[in-house]
Amino acid sequence: MCTGPGCRVNAVVLLLVPCLVITATAYPLCAKNLEPPGRANLTFCTAPEYAANGCCNSRDDTQIKTTFDAMNISNAKCAAVMKAILCSKCDQYSADLYDVTSALSKPRPVPFLCTSGANNYCNQVWTACENVTIPNSPFEPGLQERGNSTSKASASLASFYKNNDTSFCISSAAPLAAENVCFAGTPMKVAEPVSYTPPAGICLERLDNATEPTGKGYYLNLIPHPDGSDRVFVNTQSGLMYMANVSQPGSGGPFIIDYSAPFLNISHRTTSNGELGFMGIAFHPDYLNNGRFFISYDCDSRKWPDCLAPCGCSSVNRCNISALGANACQYSAIVAEYTVNASGTTPATALQANPEEVKRIFAFGLPYENHHAGGLWFGPTDKYLYYPLGDGGSYDDPWNNGQNINIPLGKMMRLDIDTPPSSTTGLYGNYTVPKDNPFVGRNNSRGEIWAYGLRNPWRCSFDRNRPSYFYCADVGQNLVEEVDLISKGGNYGWRIYEGTMTFQPSQSPGGVTAKNSINAVMPIIEYNHSAGISICGGYVSYSRQDACAYGKYLYGDLNGVMWSAYENPPLSGKYSVSNLPYNCSSKTPVPCNPGASLDGIISYGEDSRGDIYVLAVNGLYRMVSPDLCNIECTAVLPPAPAPGPGSSPPGRSSASSIFVLLRNSAFCVVLALCALVWL
Repeated sequence: MCTGPGCRVNAVVLLLVPCLVITATAYPLCAKNLEPPGRANLTFCTAPEYAANGCCNSRDDTQIKTTFDAMNISNAKCAAVMKAILCSKCDQYSADLYDVTSALSKPRPVPFLCTSGANNYCNQVWTACENVTIPNSPFEPGLQERGNSTSKASASLASFYKNNDTSFCISSAAPLAAENVCFAGTPMKVAEPVSYTPPAGICLERLDNATEPTGKGYYLNLIPHPDGSDRVFVNTQSGLMYMANVSQPGSGGPFIIDYSAPFLNISHRTTSNGELGFMGIAFHPDYLNNGRFFISYDCDSRKWPDCLAPCGCSSVNRCNISALGANACQYSAIVAEYTVNASGTTPATALQANPEEVKRIFAFGLPYENHHAGGLWFGPTDKYLYYPLGDGGSYDDPWNNGQNINIPLGKMMRLDIDTPPSSTTGLYGNYTVPKDNPFVGRNNSRGEIWAYGLRNPWRCSFDRNRPSYFYCADVGQNLVEEVDLISKGGNYGWRIYEGTMTFQPSQSPGGVTAKNSINAVMPIIEYNHSAGISICGGYVSYSRQDACAYGKYLYGDLNGVMWSAYENPPLSGKYSVSNLPYNCSSKTPVPCNPGASLDGIISYGEDSRGDIYVLAVNGLYRMVSPDLCNIECTAVLPPAPAPGPGSSPPGRSSASSIFVLLRNSAFCVVLALCALVWL
């Protein structure tokens, strides 16, 4: 672990946003378009927090002033209160204050008001404005219903709520946990950290040897079978995808896999040199009915001409292809759809996929042979396909691809693979662009882009209990490795920033983006190269094998070092990071050599139970009970949900489903569920 000057491993440097209840986001998202906040020059809503990291630009600020002036409130005290409430739209937590954390949910006309205590803010609002006539009052009861967005009246609060401050505050309060996400007249503040003891280490059992008996090599992905069983899928960089059965954790049982019968073999279609190969797998959310799944891989267009794709070196990024040499765009990044549909099988029983590609979803020519990223994930709530590409390779991102929103390199893309395009003109394949993607309709931009400013995002994951958390590890160049929380429209800084440090490229033939022209979203975690060399993203653990790791984000580095990160305060966006040494289980089915680091962490995996796997150069490991390694853990797991009708698949808690509903569905749909859980 790093001990030298400048080491940042044990101190997470950035506060992203405080959010204090399970219904809230934990990093800045704005009520308008669910995008991250930024800097602005404001003249009406002048709170320093709003200007430095808020959700209003100068146009929003002017509109709020126009709305306020039109109210023509005669009472100075009430006018001050109403101004503060209107300006709360500029708060960096406005998505939570206005309850717009789902595309299905229309914003409230006013923020949730704090209602705790005898002199709470809601009572202060009532006292100030009870008998003051407010033209176009946003507090009209009808406006509290999301479907009503037009009816506004000129009346006092008392006329609406019949001289009853209690009924007024009930309508204005956040549901169930009102005081945790509510407006108190000033910008929201983060809570204080809680007492926290990091895991002393993790216990791993080694399930598979990467070199024996087949010499197949290490795995790049491990994902659960969609049926929730004890089956998982793994794939090698060379193009082989296998289905395997996993034994119960800690049982000493084998990892059962038939190397002679791969589930899918694309080794004849991909090249596994260096950073090229079979990169990602994602099963359609309705796979058990439709049998569809998707893979991403790299393809040599000289060997397979049908892989030729639009080149990532063109006038779009001011790239001079003659400067790249003969191999420019020889390789293409491919996303393809496959299926298991065949006579006599169902998706749940299929042991092999049809070997032929169903359709080409995406194809793009790579200017260099590195920085391709290439994982695949379906959003747990929106069901769209998320697909990242690195900046295109070389060093210094010479063509400034990360900041160019007219090219997919250095981006996280979001694709609708269920709606066929009316035309493929202007597209890179068979998909449509979701209408709520942040750059749809913007000149000189690609609608596919969800977030940008990435260098080489290597392994991302959605938090299964809080799906608004989309963690992505982004590999650094010279100094810094980082973990980002990806949000709509977010600019993660590369190549203006490497982590939180300003980056100075040695070459800039593609032009330069000025530092003061962007609002970069800073990483939640970073460390320098005295601690690691290439980051690998992991998962928030909900494995019931290790109570001390439960709820922690686990990740590692190619040099074999691992860490756990704990959000502290919980749901605050601030992370405390601790070194995570490992030991070998006394019941490991394959001999395991304990030590300070593993041999080359390549990836992480998660099965249907939520158990965590480490995919290393020398084999496959699974986290098991710390008791099997004599690692002390005194933490207690939260109660396991009881199975019942309509419950989630094995390993997927109904609590997780409730979290999804709370965080991502219209509030009216989940209010009854909330009441059952909390009352």
